[in-house]
Amino acid sequence: MTLTIAEMATFCKKKGFVYPNSEIYGGISGFWDYGHLGSELKNNLKQEWWKFHVHSREDIVGIDGAIITHPKVWVASGHVESFADIMLECTKCSERYRGDQLIEEALKISVDGMKAAEINRLVKENRIVCKNCGSALSEASSFNLMFSTEIGPAGGLRSYLRPETAQLIFANFKLVTEHARLKLPFGIAQVGKAFRNEISPRDFLFRCREFEQMEIEYFIHPKQSDECPYLKELEELEVNVYSAEMQEKNKPHGKMKLKEAVKKGVIKTPWHAYFLGLEISWFASLGCNKENLRIRQHLQTEKSHYALDTWDLEYKFPFGWKELLGMANRTDFDLSAHMKHSKKDLSIFDEDTKEKVVPHVVCEPSLGVDRAFLVFLFDAYNYDETRGNVVLKLHPRLAPIKVGIFPLVNKVEGEARKVYDSLKKSFHCFYDKSGSIGRRYARADEIGIPYCITIDFDTLEDQSVTIRDRDTTEQVRVKIRELPEKIEGLLKGKPSK
Repeated sequence: MTLTIAEMATFCKKKGFVYPNSEIYGGISGFWDYGHLGSELKNNLKQEWWKFHVHSREDIVGIDGAIITHPKVWVASGHVESFADIMLECTKCSERYRGDQLIEEALKISVDGMKAAEINRLVKENRIVCKNCGSALSEASSFNLMFSTEIGPAGGLRSYLRPETAQLIFANFKLVTEHARLKLPFGIAQVGKAFRNEISPRDFLFRCREFEQMEIEYFIHPKQSDECPYLKELEELEVNVYSAEMQEKNKPHGKMKLKEAVKKGVIKTPWHAYFLGLEISWFASLGCNKENLRIRQHLQTEKSHYALDTWDLEYKFPFGWKELLGMANRTDFDLSAHMKHSKKDLSIFDEDTKEKVVPHVVCEPSLGVDRAFLVFLFDAYNYDETRGNVVLKLHPRLAPIKVGIFPLVNKVEGEARKVYDSLKKSFHCFYDKSGSIGRRYARADEIGIPYCITIDFDTLEDQSVTIRDRDTTEQVRVKIRELPEKIEGLLKGKPSK
């Protein structure tokens, strides 16, 4: 059963994953609150990303930068001057639209990177009007997406809520490099909030005004873009590839091994291939179906002016293939820009080549936490006809609650409480004594609890309990004293599907 994005929003609200922000006051578009289950799933997702990308590697360290920073950071990065979307406004009801989205919906074509003049032409030629009242639209205008704020008393310093997390990595680059004793090649990671004043936020968590990013800036010697020592680990990985040439010739995406894509020049650097493969591997390791993922190369018209090459990792959402993660080869654009505006030297000494260099960002895996949240929910959602209920097959490491504790009858509740108290110190557990055991299993299935423990009359005699597997419904008896080790092994070693 495939849900629409609207149906997923309803499911998330009903089960306590995500709520509309300030709903009792009518809500506000583009902002969402994570409920008791959603906050757990989101935290688990971020922790798994950090373990995989930072803790398991020697070449990547992390930071946590401030949301508000000196405004000159955003001048140097180019955001103040050019971080904008094209806006169309109804001449009658004043409804506002993002130009590219409106045209894509109306004409079913891709308009990535299209300028205002071309959007105006398409609107006039195709007689595109306001969806709300049918009136004519104004000329396209540029709308800066940054939220502004004041620092200090009235008349203080005017700054912005950060529209991305990357720039704090560049601003702190020299300090992190020195204090973490980093040697090229290396990466700096960050997880945190970002804010964009979207013209028309939509599609639930997919396009918000407040969101979270998990991002890495990976730095190399500028002369070593073709020397990736890690590609061999993933070169045999076969992925869905949608190159710029395929798009220009209206061809569908095709399967290709990463080493083949590099050899044929489809992917320009082995670093890009490696990190694209790494991100696909991370999603797959947590239960995502790789067939729902593809890598898409940016067309020349949509590529940032500073980028040597840019690829998106896309997911097949119910509303089409959409960007999940962006990955640009930014070269030395950012560090050079901050050197120019700050008058500070951000070059570093490379021990291998014995020279000072301004490192290049060869890859920038930038992943939206909220979009990843959606991906794992869509891939986990299953309606089981036999059981007659939803089974949310989240990977055990992502599941908000790991273990359900169910006393079969009231007379064994004392023993069930002992089991709960012994396990809650190590695992996030849920105690439920309400309703039939079948109904309790169904409730657990619907919120993704991977293992349920039932305490029955036999428990009083043999000090054993029954563990039920969410996905298979198989049940096994385990001694209470063995439960912590058994559950730990299940959570670490068992795939979700």
